[in-house]
Amino acid sequence: MSNIREVARIAGVSVATVSRTLSHPDKVSEASKKKVMEAIEQVKYRPNMLARNFRSARAYSLVVLVPDIANPFFALVIRSIEQQAQKKGYSVLLGDTQDSHAREQDYIRLVETRLADGVIQLRPQWDQTSDQQSMNFPYLHLCATESTPGPCIRVDNVAAFKNIVDYLISLGHRRIGLITGLKGNPHTIDRLKGYKQALSEAGIPFDETLIAEGEFLIWSGVNAANTLCKLPNRPTAIACMNDEMAIGAIQAIKSHDLKVPGDISVTGFDDISYSRYCDPPLTTISQPADDMGSIAVDILLRLIEGETLDEEEHVLPYDFIVRKSTSVCKAADTNSDISQEPN
Repeated sequence: MSNIREVARIAGVSVATVSRTLSHPDKVSEASKKKVMEAIEQVKYRPNMLARNFRSARAYSLVVLVPDIANPFFALVIRSIEQQAQKKGYSVLLGDTQDSHAREQDYIRLVETRLADGVIQLRPQWDQTSDQQSMNFPYLHLCATESTPGPCIRVDNVAAFKNIVDYLISLGHRRIGLITGLKGNPHTIDRLKGYKQALSEAGIPFDETLIAEGEFLIWSGVNAANTLCKLPNRPTAIACMNDEMAIGAIQAIKSHDLKVPGDISVTGFDDISYSRYCDPPLTTISQPADDMGSIAVDILLRLIEGETLDEEEHVLPYDFIVRKSTSVCKAADTNSDISQEPN
């Protein structure tokens, strides 16, 4: 049976380097790591991970809590988390909480009982009973908002949504409908704030009748858009708080024999893969899912190592992507100088 000494001999490195490659791959040069991994594959060496974990008093596992495992944006973030964790020698335990506090606590107990080393939380709501100080283990909030305490990673949802509405206003739209998420969701609160700021700065009165509540799911976008399309004075543009609802809204608008963007422009948020291929392709905000996942792992591992963070909040940049679901408002003066480029 192959052993670690045989791996070291074939790789031309020390036994300590082989051990370090398996336990802390980020502390080994790429050249040495490549030699070790090739040698491991050659001799079919399978390290005793249970013994390794026992000696180090670590599980080398991270728990990722996700409220909706079917959400396409969360899927992108989870993939990035898993890839970065694997590079660092950690596995990922995925906790599909289904927005249930009880299910969430079951997964958190894995860390409390040393079956995992830390938690990455994807749910935007912050439960005060789950305060990191009371839990006494490494905990990082991903997809956070302005009000999230403790170590967290987020984009500026207020500024991003304001960017969207500013753009629609620049195209001449004045009646801009809004499809929100659930009212209590922190992402809904922040993005609504951005919507209102854009209207206020443009001198456009806030109109409650132009707001339709969704649930960040495609069917809720269909229902909300149907409501907005039936208004006596329907909106000329609809800003949706995520891409799923925007795609549903486009289908609903078409069912009313209206054109997108000819009759109603539509925008989304997240830039999931479907947004590029729906008809028409969707103007949206692109969140850096890959960076969010990899940075989350790096920060959580620093917390696991006992480091003190210089900054607990990390606000990442977003991109505003203009596609074919938006155009100049028909009601706007065609002779006016209306920009079709994002601010």
